[in-house]
Amino acid sequence: MGSLKRYVVKRLLQTLVILIGISAITFFLSRVAPSDPAALWVGLHARAEQIEKARKELGLDKPLHIQYLIYMRDLIGGRWGTSYRTRRPVIEDIINYLPASMELAIAGQIIASLVGIPLGVIAASKKDKKIDHASRLFGILTVSIPSFWIALMLQIFFSRTLGLLPLEGRLSSNVARMNPIERVTGFYLVDSLLTGNFVAFPDALLHIILPALALASYSMGLSLRMTRSTMIEVLREKYIVTARAFGIPENTIKFRYALKNAIIPTLTVLGIVFGWSLTGVFLVEVVFNWPGLGTYTWRAILAVDYPVIVAVSIIAALIIVIINLILDLTQVYLDPRVRL
Repeated sequence: MGSLKRYVVKRLLQTLVILIGISAITFFLSRVAPSDPAALWVGLHARAEQIEKARKELGLDKPLHIQYLIYMRDLIGGRWGTSYRTRRPVIEDIINYLPASMELAIAGQIIASLVGIPLGVIAASKKDKKIDHASRLFGILTVSIPSFWIALMLQIFFSRTLGLLPLEGRLSSNVARMNPIERVTGFYLVDSLLTGNFVAFPDALLHIILPALALASYSMGLSLRMTRSTMIEVLREKYIVTARAFGIPENTIKFRYALKNAIIPTLTVLGIVFGWSLTGVFLVEVVFNWPGLGTYTWRAILAVDYPVIVAVSIIAALIIVIINLILDLTQVYLDPRVRL
């Protein structure tokens, strides 16, 4: 237990160093972009004296290293800055937009795991047979095809052609107007159930299917290929041969004994991909007009909104580091042979 505590403390200290490095790199690189945030702050048709006054108010007239030290001081004090574009505190915007991205990323990860991992197990157990070749082809296609293209094809087929699923957004306009979801967690599916809004729940569920499928495509193919490759090695182990000799059912051997040891590399990759999904879903969110953190960050980048760019970079790094820590601890739980 002592080694576990030391490991967690060590990782937290590493996280602090990583966050400082990410903040510094992002802060200085964002200032290289040829733009004038002061002009964005005061708006269109601003006079030169107004822009100069805004530059002083925002502290943009100071040297870069002084600006960075001021920003870090405010960051430690819980002040993440104000968005030049929305004029709201950045932390409030992130709190408003992050749940939409988290809900989409979690839904995509669930779909990817429920489809990719079982297909990988089946492909490994049927190695070099037709179902294995078909699964490998499916995995290559989902990994290779860009998610935004898959998103467009899903929209054309399921929405435009068949008319089965909504085209964009998190709720239909009629439902949002007549049965709005009361915000509790920011997750529409969860909030609609918590507040008993059973009119909005099916509508929110229908809206999340297509973007979740588009987002899950890459993770699905990756989990399939990773699970297949590791399962092939595990199924050759002596304890698997012994289990078969004792007449244990094949599904029990594959999904209870073999998968437990084969799943660790897949979980590691899926965890990293999940961290990326929360802040790297720009194109999927834009295609489906999904009001999440990806869309918010994309608009901030176009506007060269310094406070938002730096804040989102720090949040993304923190999420990925925390996920990696959870994955490491999960590996120890699944495989006691792993030592921290």
